[in-house]
Amino acid sequence: MKLTVRRADERGHADHGWLESYHTFSFASYHDPRHLGFRSLRVINQDRVAPGGGFPSHPHQEMEIFSYVLEGVLAHQDSLGNRRELLPGQIQLMSAGRGVTHSEFNPSASQPLHFLQIWIQPGTRGLPPAYTEWQPQPGTEADAQVLVISGDGRAGSATLRQDADIYRVRLGAGGTLTYPIRPGRGVWFQMITGAIMAQGVNLAAGDAGSTEDSGSLVLTAGEPAEALLFDLG
Repeated sequence: MKLTVRRADERGHADHGWLESYHTFSFASYHDPRHLGFRSLRVINQDRVAPGGGFPSHPHQEMEIFSYVLEGVLAHQDSLGNRRELLPGQIQLMSAGRGVTHSEFNPSASQPLHFLQIWIQPGTRGLPPAYTEWQPQPGTEADAQVLVISGDGRAGSATLRQDADIYRVRLGAGGTLTYPIRPGRGVWFQMITGAIMAQGVNLAAGDAGSTEDSGSLVLTAGEPAEALLFDLG
């Protein structure tokens, strides 16, 4: 199995004062024709928002957008009437469909906000916008593999409009996960914290590995680690 590596220190970077962001794929003023996305996956931004900072209300169309909170509190408002505050470990997913506006900001006056914002192209266009969330279930904190987003909403996952399964991966030091990749699928593995060896390649926080080969992807943690695994059609 061939694993293509995207190193954290090779990502695009933007510092706006209130926002520091690292771009895995081309985004805004960062453009790299070698890194435009992976299958339907178009954006992985690692965002740190200063206290009181945030993204003012702005529009989106025809994109599945989700945020995974890592530290702090994420406040979300949208034109569908949703007003939510999400805590670390929680995910909100907005299907923009024909069009929606939303804002995201850090409501704290003292604590920073750290989250991943991820965009996936939908499999069907022209649908009405929608909003769902994923909340971790008690007793799953240490599970090696938890389905957080899927195309059919199974196992309590949030639902998106694409042939995609997205898993939260958590491994203790020395822990191993073997993930079967079916023929015709592609997998993107995005590190969040810790260190993992994937197919003999060491991956650290912010690194990513991808493959479109079928077979068994073997992940072994050198230290406690968290990541997201995208299984894409």
